[in-house]
Amino acid sequence: MEESMEQMILLERYALAKERTELLTAEETVSPQYVPYFHQVGQFILQMDALFEELQAGKWKDASLEQLKERNRLLYQDVTGDNYESSYANPACACRKLSKKYGAYLAFLYWELRGMIVYAFEQRLEELVLYSELFLQVYNAFEAAPAPSMKELKSIVYWFFSDNSDILVPYRIREQLDPGLDFASGIIMQSDLTDLRYLYQFGEYIGENEIKTAAFLNTLPQETIDKLAHTFTEGFRRGFVLAKKPLEKKKTVNIRYRLGFERVVRSAVLQFRRMGLEPVFYRHAVSVINRNRNRIIGYAGGNPNPQCDYDHRFDQYLYLDRDFMTRRLGVMKSAYEACRELAEELAGPACMEVFGEMPFQPLEKPECFQLTQAQQKLSIIAANTQAQLTGRYIRDEEWSFTMIAFPVPEIGPRFEEIFAETAAVNTLDQDRYRDVQQKLIDALDQAEYVRIRGSGGNETDLRVQMQPLSDPEMETNFENCLADVNIPLGEVFTSPRLEGTNGILHVGSAYLNELDYRDLKLEFTDGKISGYSCGNFPDAEQNRKLIAENLLLLHDTLPLGEFAIGTNTTAYAMARKYDILDRLPILIVEKTGPHFAIGDTCYAREEEMETYNPDGKRIAAKENSVSALRGTNLQNAYMNCHTDITVPYDEIGEITAVTAEGKEIALLQNGRFVLPGTEFLNEPFEKSGEK
Repeated sequence: MEESMEQMILLERYALAKERTELLTAEETVSPQYVPYFHQVGQFILQMDALFEELQAGKWKDASLEQLKERNRLLYQDVTGDNYESSYANPACACRKLSKKYGAYLAFLYWELRGMIVYAFEQRLEELVLYSELFLQVYNAFEAAPAPSMKELKSIVYWFFSDNSDILVPYRIREQLDPGLDFASGIIMQSDLTDLRYLYQFGEYIGENEIKTAAFLNTLPQETIDKLAHTFTEGFRRGFVLAKKPLEKKKTVNIRYRLGFERVVRSAVLQFRRMGLEPVFYRHAVSVINRNRNRIIGYAGGNPNPQCDYDHRFDQYLYLDRDFMTRRLGVMKSAYEACRELAEELAGPACMEVFGEMPFQPLEKPECFQLTQAQQKLSIIAANTQAQLTGRYIRDEEWSFTMIAFPVPEIGPRFEEIFAETAAVNTLDQDRYRDVQQKLIDALDQAEYVRIRGSGGNETDLRVQMQPLSDPEMETNFENCLADVNIPLGEVFTSPRLEGTNGILHVGSAYLNELDYRDLKLEFTDGKISGYSCGNFPDAEQNRKLIAENLLLLHDTLPLGEFAIGTNTTAYAMARKYDILDRLPILIVEKTGPHFAIGDTCYAREEEMETYNPDGKRIAAKENSVSALRGTNLQNAYMNCHTDITVPYDEIGEITAVTAEGKEIALLQNGRFVLPGTEFLNEPFEKSGEK
């Protein structure tokens, strides 16, 4: 009876909000320059109401593919391509059309309201009502005063998110853990995947990549599909076995992927079920209160406009303060408590990434919101505290993951060839690589430090200090990384000693955290970033700002959390063959040369766990002087980021291990492996004819 009463009240609020929105689209009771905005946004909300009701009634069930394509186009047309330049979601356009005072605020409101597309598809009436009422509250403020104060408008947003965080945040947590929320899994497992109309059931933007990928996968035999999925699922299983973690205690696995790959994902689901794991699918967050500003986490369709995401990366400016942070963390804790059993049953995420899209270089717009200095510090504190909170319920010692990547058709006309070669790269001979990589590790374990220098125009000149080994016969600094949690195989990595690690890291081009960087330089002093620059913009300060916000993630500095040598020369040769090195994801790129991760170590929050290489040696280098603070100053021990930056083989002059006695052991010279026993790694260069 109580649920029925709540539903009745919700339906009544829905009807009232809809009626009021219908009326305002014919009114002119706000200042004239804002009338077009409120009319257009009001019409959008009414379209979402209509879509909600049509989907509920099953109206689109028998629609043709062309009808569904047209509906999808209309839903996203306002923010795609050149249309974004005249969209109210664009802060620059909103400031130009409306006013500099309110433009960014009203652009935020419209962008946030566009999440109603998702709520309509998922039949989430409560969120539709909440956002309709938010819109009406802002409209009333403009209606009551020709020029409402920004303080009043910010207060509306602040209290909207504060009051409704106990609805928006718990649902986000639950959908990451609960297989009973099966909106996406129902589509994936029950649809006829040869009928591409299924893609339009998700409510995501469906572009050429999604359509062409699904169509291409439909041409492959089931045996091939199963093999692709097996590489993915077996990597996940091996991660537990190698880390000696208890997979048998787990009941769910979180699958994250891009739409178009449903045939592979369906096969993966069946394979995971044979392991005793039920899939959990959740969509990337559409509300600012749950979004990660640097990554898309969850399943997703195409991105209709990366610039739009970038423009709204700091919309939390409108509400972030210490009280709000405390409120949100309190809601998170209650939500995890309510889902404690589900959290304990989660084995971790299995992530299927894509690559091949054109690298994105953002435009900086002064009209966009920026966090204050106090808010920047709060956002770092909030991220740290949130990670600690999550770790109490999803424990690192029982949790693992796997990642794999495949190309999308945007990579070019040779997509099918590249797809086949990527599948081959993902399944290289682990035994052979394990032995070769062990030879590198044996040499590196003799080193006091490693010297890395670039060649040609690459200005890299780094001395990376190694951790001292107390028992070299039983301990090692480097992990022998094969194809388990990180697919493809091909690297040896360590957590370097920060003190004594100095020099410059330079790359001509790097695609990091969804952004393209040109001529990126990072200077390290005692293992921490002490200077940085890039060549994306003519203005040096603008370049520094880009790095500070999107690589340092608002931290004053970041430590060098990882030093690695990639050994997957097959992947590198493939990239050069098709001229796609700048299109590869970091998951593959990090295997195609030495790489350096800024932020946390690879063993963040797992320092106390015993980890061993295939040769039986225990990995000793699992922390540095920053992560060692976890016992006394947990807030400053972790950065909650780990960004790999790779120097390609053809930009490497030397990598040399230098012992405490001054002996030099050459590992790579002029982009080629020269350590005896590693010559096999040069074969792909020779086969490709690269000099």
